Amino acid sequence: MATVMVKTEGLTKHYGKLVALEDFSIEVPRGEVLALVGPNGAGKTTALKLMVGLLSPTRGQAWIGNFDVQRQSLEAKRLLSFIPDQPFLYEQLTIAELLGFLGGVYQMDPATVEQRAAFLLELFGLEGSLAQRIGQLSYGMRSRLVLVASLLHEPEVLMMDEPFFGLDPQTLRLMKQFLLDRAQAGMTVLLSTHQLGVVEDVAHRIAVLAQGRLRALGSLDALKQQYGGSRLEELFFRLTETK
Repeated sequence: MATVMVKTEGLTKHYGKLVALEDFSIEVPRGEVLALVGPNGAGKTTALKLMVGLLSPTRGQAWIGNFDVQRQSLEAKRLLSFIPDQPFLYEQLTIAELLGFLGGVYQMDPATVEQRAAFLLELFGLEGSLAQRIGQLSYGMRSRLVLVASLLHEPEVLMMDEPFFGLDPQTLRLMKQFLLDRAQAGMTVLLSTHQLGVVEDVAHRIAVLAQGRLRALGSLDALKQQYGGSRLEELFFRLTETK
């Protein structure tokens, strides 16, 4: 049986009378790509931020590995990386300076940082760019650098909020193949996106959210069998429409 790397039980977030997320319970095993889909305001970003400890829940719990995200925050965060929808990069730094800084944050040996950075920069087509300032990079190169930075400490869990927005076809293809390869190697990936075609290409399971609640969870084939429809787009509208 696969090891559960991400687990939530009754995860809930209220802002006064506003229900951002209600009773969100999932288990995500090692090596799975789980996509969170839903309309704006469905609770996807709230769910991700609760799972990585950036928000405190109104009630409920979340675990990364065997670590409670709220009570064992440091232990949990050592296992994961989170890429928000608008990642912050220090534009005045060079790529080398940024990666060196991050290596220090994670208390990595400098030689290990250099070796790991070289591998990742080559993987994402950024080799030879160590001396370039981040503020001079194109949007696509920044997107690739965000992945390099997030993977430097070899996390076991990667969470991404709208990671495919604005990517050129080449970078999008590279990222999709990367996610599939890393999942096959044992990384657990959770991502939220509105790009349903990408979800069909990379997700092992799909969690459909609407109005802060989990409406459905399963593989695309299982969801088709249960709810009908030949494409994820049909399922999406069927499960998220408001009456």
